[in-house]
Amino acid sequence: METLESILAEHSFLKGLEHRYLKLLTQCASLVNFSPGQVIFTEGEKARQFFLVRHGKVALEIHRARRGPITIKTIGKGDVLGWTWLVQPHHWHVDARAVELSRAVSLDVPCVLHLCETDHDFGYEIMKRFSHALVQKLKSLNLQLVDFYDD
Repeated sequence: METLESILAEHSFLKGLEHRYLKLLTQCASLVNFSPGQVIFTEGEKARQFFLVRHGKVALEIHRARRGPITIKTIGKGDVLGWTWLVQPHHWHVDARAVELSRAVSLDVPCVLHLCETDHDFGYEIMKRFSHALVQKLKSLNLQLVDFYDD
């Protein structure tokens, strides 16, 4: 039987996280589903949660008046959706929309931040994981830019 703790433990972002930290994180977690076309969040909204994608695809979009929504990246299983909750003012910088039926773990930002503040070892572990993931995203962006300007 799948439990929230086992689902968290299986996600690539949290792979190898100590059991005691997984147990803490379950206090902030819930399972969510997104229907195809469903808007998950929009630019400018307060970032109150972030998501660990378990299944499906989510488009990250920017909106331009003359062109409408432009997909800048599509993420899927094993990815983390939402980074801007890490820094003030905790607002989304893009829109996120489910491309297909998507399942995720929603993590409540105030709850996670509280855990990070009250258990600095836990907070350090979470921030190391986000730092690693952000570096991977920057590398990916660099490759996209090289490809874009190399034409």
